[in-house]
Amino acid sequence: NWESGIRGSEPAFAWRKSGKPFKVHPTEIRTLISPSSAVELNTTSALANYATEAGDNEREGLLNHSIVDTWVKWESLLLIRFTISEELLVQIPAGPTRDPILQDSNRLPLRRCTHPWGHDSGVAISSYHAPCKTGVTRRVGVAIGDQILDLNAVSHLFDGPLLKDQQFVFKEATLNSFMSLGRAAWKEARDTLQRLLSVNDQTLQQNAELRARALVPQSSATMHLPAHIGDYTDFYSSIHHATNVGIMFRGPENALMPNWKYIPVGYHGRASSVVVSGTPIRRPNGQTCPVDGEAPVFGPCRLMDFELEVAFFVGGPPTTLGEPVPIQEAQDRIFGMVLMNDWSARDIQKWEYVPLGPFLSKSLGTTISPWVVTLDALLPFAVDNMEQVPKPFPYLRHGDKFNFDINLTIDIKRQLSIYSPGLVLYAERSVSSTVSRTNYKYMYWTSKQQLAHHTITGCNLNPGDLMASGTISGPASDSFGSMLELSWRGTKPVPLADGSTRKFLQDGDEVVI
Repeated sequence: NWESGIRGSEPAFAWRKSGKPFKVHPTEIRTLISPSSAVELNTTSALANYATEAGDNEREGLLNHSIVDTWVKWESLLLIRFTISEELLVQIPAGPTRDPILQDSNRLPLRRCTHPWGHDSGVAISSYHAPCKTGVTRRVGVAIGDQILDLNAVSHLFDGPLLKDQQFVFKEATLNSFMSLGRAAWKEARDTLQRLLSVNDQTLQQNAELRARALVPQSSATMHLPAHIGDYTDFYSSIHHATNVGIMFRGPENALMPNWKYIPVGYHGRASSVVVSGTPIRRPNGQTCPVDGEAPVFGPCRLMDFELEVAFFVGGPPTTLGEPVPIQEAQDRIFGMVLMNDWSARDIQKWEYVPLGPFLSKSLGTTISPWVVTLDALLPFAVDNMEQVPKPFPYLRHGDKFNFDINLTIDIKRQLSIYSPGLVLYAERSVSSTVSRTNYKYMYWTSKQQLAHHTITGCNLNPGDLMASGTISGPASDSFGSMLELSWRGTKPVPLADGSTRKFLQDGDEVVI
């Protein structure tokens, strides 16, 4: 029952599912943003017939217009797109998709699926389930183009010497068992996948039934954490970030603590509150001290922040308590990397962090990307490590390149509502603002050094353990990895694309890394 304000002359016409046309002047039309996620759809008479219950004349009119490329989910809106003039494209919601023809599959009957043969594959791997497939539960898959290759469906094709007796790992709901097999098995799996997805291999290309079972559109899948995370450690390894925070709170003469250039500083985080991308995060309540020297108060966090990080998953068999992992073997223990947002309640953190470090200010939630990019896919992008002065202790030394040239950006998205002069809602659209551009190469301590230091006292590791970089900041003010730095402790408002500003995050903000 979408309506628009009407103003002026020369109205344009559009159709609603009720069949009643309504008049909208072109100057009143804005491009409407669908709440559905986008994939490609064929334009068919079946879609047009579904889109309206109006008479034959109006249905004939719809056949002359294209259906918006929208993945129509249960209760979402179908959009009809047509052109009023050469300059103006209009999208009109045609009603919810509650219709008998959709009840069996929750999706439109015809769908165009592009096959991914020929993609050059670095491997990104995760856990997912596809609601549109009957009886499908959580499973592991590999990203290829806009599809997911279901490893359960092709597990029998992993017939190399290391995996032919381990095919069960691809039938599980998480990657932990696969991670435990070690680097040689990971490489064999990667080689197998690249062969199966190459232009020259016919295994999937010539088997339509297997292809139908094995390929799932990413847009129709629900993503999960890629592994069961038993333990989570967060480091503090960006020298620019550590220096910025030190200057803010201790002054430039004491920016880095005396131990910072000797050890990869870290703390043990809360694995239970690590969540997959897209999980809503609630603004926490806690104790804060708004005025230094006065009594604390209890209430909602006022200084909510993000932290741009990259984390790696530990792989290989469990290690033995009391036996460190030498830095020469650390690379074989790094399965792959994910993006991370270490949500931070800065005012709660300020009150609680002395003397034992962050606690409730960090445990409110930590978001990671579902896709793990394997280490072998990242190695071609290795660059020189940052110069370390003083020279680290021998257990932290390695001569090979193990920083990575990975461009990283942070966007803040917010919903913008558009109303007519009569206060009738046109649409809600997302407005995105890039607030930072940085790079993983600015890490001072490498992930090898982090892992070697973590185990030097004999701490044991398990496959699926997660270790994070800490906030990644570059040398320039527009390359900082947190609002704490970008707004310089709230003293410099950060402009957004819609004309508003931010010092810290507001309710409804969406952070995209």
